[in-house]
Amino acid sequence: MLKIAWSPVYKYELPEGHRFPMAKYELLPEQLLYEGTVTDDNFFQPGLLETPVALLTHTSDWWSRMNAVQLTPQEIRAIGFPVNEKFVVRGRHISQGTLECAHFALQYGCAMNVAGGTHHAFADRGEGFCCFNDQAVAANYLLNKQLATKILVIDLDVHQGNGTASIFRDEPRVFTFSMHGERNYPLRKEQSDLDIGLPDGMTDAVYLQILRDTLPRLYEDFQPDFVFYLSGVDILESDKLGRLAISRAGCRERDSTVFNFCKTHRLPVVASMGGGYSPRIVDIVEAHANTFRVAQEIFF
Repeated sequence: MLKIAWSPVYKYELPEGHRFPMAKYELLPEQLLYEGTVTDDNFFQPGLLETPVALLTHTSDWWSRMNAVQLTPQEIRAIGFPVNEKFVVRGRHISQGTLECAHFALQYGCAMNVAGGTHHAFADRGEGFCCFNDQAVAANYLLNKQLATKILVIDLDVHQGNGTASIFRDEPRVFTFSMHGERNYPLRKEQSDLDIGLPDGMTDAVYLQILRDTLPRLYEDFQPDFVFYLSGVDILESDKLGRLAISRAGCRERDSTVFNFCKTHRLPVVASMGGGYSPRIVDIVEAHANTFRVAQEIFF
């Protein structure tokens, strides 16, 4: 069964006019249920990330100051959201959701978080709408519990996974692969184990060929036994922050390529949704929904 992390706290109240589309966290589950892709049994509400697990990834200073809501104005600006207790609780539920998804992926092959993909969170700071790095938290948990030995992060959000790259810079058991817009945020890139920077305006055929050429090579070279997949839909041509030109069909084919890769090599995979900033909310929801549809088709 496809298990999906979702919580009402995922929809965080933002000031009017904020560019982040929080409505997708309600509309996406509703759409999947309405069309019959999933049922209520597929969803679970994750608990709250606990301190000992968080400190496998984040510094004690950052963790304690976030939970006490004691950030500097500069730190809050870097995150880009109003930071209050609800925001912190949301971040803890999201990270715990990805962690719990990891257990379900080990059991069923694939699990998914309606939120997550908070790859701009560093060990000691937040950036770009991210305060805690959900995939890094879950990866470090798996390593600590000896539930995985070599983890591959496939980050296909349009923005480089700079926080994830930084966290695992000196961790040979985690391979970070980020394929992103070269001229997009963040201006200063970190060094992943493999970065593929894409030019503005890239379309489906070249994008998909690069991905299809890269994944088998990563498997042969690294031999992972677990995958975290960041399936951001800000690669869409309609995305106002993306600068690539991938169609909705191309985005779905990207998901299919990743999930088929994992299924072929019997790699448990957890997908976090990541970014999506198209002006029409229907474009965001449909592209994200395709990720769940493809996962159901391939694994279940």
